[in-house]
Amino acid sequence: MAYSEDERFMKQALLQARKAYRLGEVPIGCVIVYEGKIIGRGYNRRNTDKNTLCHAEITAIRRASKAMGDWRLEGCTMYVTLEPCQMCAGACVQARIDRVVIGCESPKSGCAGSVINLLQMDDFNHKVEITKDVLADECSLILSEFFTNLRKRNKLEKQTAGRLLKECAQYDL
Repeated sequence: MAYSEDERFMKQALLQARKAYRLGEVPIGCVIVYEGKIIGRGYNRRNTDKNTLCHAEITAIRRASKAMGDWRLEGCTMYVTLEPCQMCAGACVQARIDRVVIGCESPKSGCAGSVINLLQMDDFNHKVEITKDVLADECSLILSEFFTNLRKRNKLEKQTAGRLLKECAQYDL
C-alpha cells in the first residue's frame, strides 16, 4: 500500500508517541517537516522531566528552530498524533508554522477546533492551515490502549495497597 506524504510523516509521529508510551507517558508524538525532511522530533515527557512544557510539539518546535537557525518555522508542517492544546497551538502560531496535520481530535482540550481554534483566529497575526484525521484510528488506538492499561494498573495498585493495609492492621503494624 502506498502512503500519502501526510500518512508517511504521521507514521513518524506515531513512532515518537511510542517512545512516550514506553516511558509511561501519555503517548503523543510530533515531527516537523521542512522541504520533505524531518527537522524536529518530540514526544510527551511531562512526567519524566517534571515539566509542564515538555509536550511533544514544544520539543519538536525547539529542535526544528535549532535546525533552521531561526525561531520562524515558515514553510514547515507539523505532524502531531493528537490535536494540540492551547499552549502548543499558541506555539505553532508564534513559530509561524504553515500547516498542522493532526492524527486524532481531542474533544476536551483540543485547540485546533474541538474546544477553540487558536490556529486560525482572525485577530492573530498568523493563521495555520489544518488537516485533520490523518491515521486517526492508529492515533486513537495508542491513546485508548494507554489509558485502558493505566486504569488497570491503578486499580491493581489500589487493591494491593488495600491488602497491605489489612495485613498491617491484623498485626497492629
